[in-house]
Amino acid sequence: MESDKRARVEAWLRYGADLELGPYYRDRVSSNVVAQTAQAPGSQSTEPRQSPIAAAARSASASSSFGLSPTTPGVTAAARSSVVAPFAQAPSLFEASERIAGDTLQLIRETMGDCTRCKLHKARTNIVFGVGSMKAELVFVGEGPGHDEDIKGEPFVGRAGKLLTQMIEAMGLRREDVYICNVVKCRPPENRLPEKDEITTCSPFLFRQIDVIRPKVICCLGSCASQTLLQTTQGISRFRGEWFDFRGSKLIATYHPAYLLRNPNAKGEVWKDLQKVMTVLGLQPKRK
Repeated sequence: MESDKRARVEAWLRYGADLELGPYYRDRVSSNVVAQTAQAPGSQSTEPRQSPIAAAARSASASSSFGLSPTTPGVTAAARSSVVAPFAQAPSLFEASERIAGDTLQLIRETMGDCTRCKLHKARTNIVFGVGSMKAELVFVGEGPGHDEDIKGEPFVGRAGKLLTQMIEAMGLRREDVYICNVVKCRPPENRLPEKDEITTCSPFLFRQIDVIRPKVICCLGSCASQTLLQTTQGISRFRGEWFDFRGSKLIATYHPAYLLRNPNAKGEVWKDLQKVMTVLGLQPKRK
């Protein structure tokens, strides 16, 4: 049993080194387990193992001006009425890692290489890394590439992408002013939702992208992106339009453009969310 645990920990450490995240360690212990002390191989310091919420609290910078709770990081007062449950069951490399000094989008892409880290690579045409300004104040995060994106190698270029471009322009911005990326970089078969192991494997690259850009606002498009970044299993309707803190950026979740294509009546709600983003960024809507 102990040897199996050690093997799993060593596998994660090797994976972290492959992603150039440096030393890290954490354990998602349940609330009825007594905290123990863990030490990464080669490290001289020791720390008590933390629960997912405690570990996230250590990395998230709480901002009282946005009504964030010091005990539940990132959750506004309006959203604290329900518990935000951990999303991923496997150790999160992002929560336990620090920003990589000198990291760049080019370095992240080079680190990915011709990625075969999860099963999504088997059917992809292109890795869809991300597009836009590396100095963007606003980052949009979707769930994963679709057919058109897989062919072109660029996120949000199909019907949903055209709608997103219209949304961006309505905010008084151009597509090249923002940064657009996804939780996973390869197209899931038949456009299914990314699976947990695929998200766990690929999301560290997303977190590094966000760390490099350091936007003022992150807008999560749909449940997959928002659940991944907020580490929750709750449906997006429970927290859509609320402000959260994510490593120094303001984060808001809204409906995915693909959802709006199926449910056009929800466009008004999304526009309300985008207006909140515009207020934070000091933007004026585009005049017709």
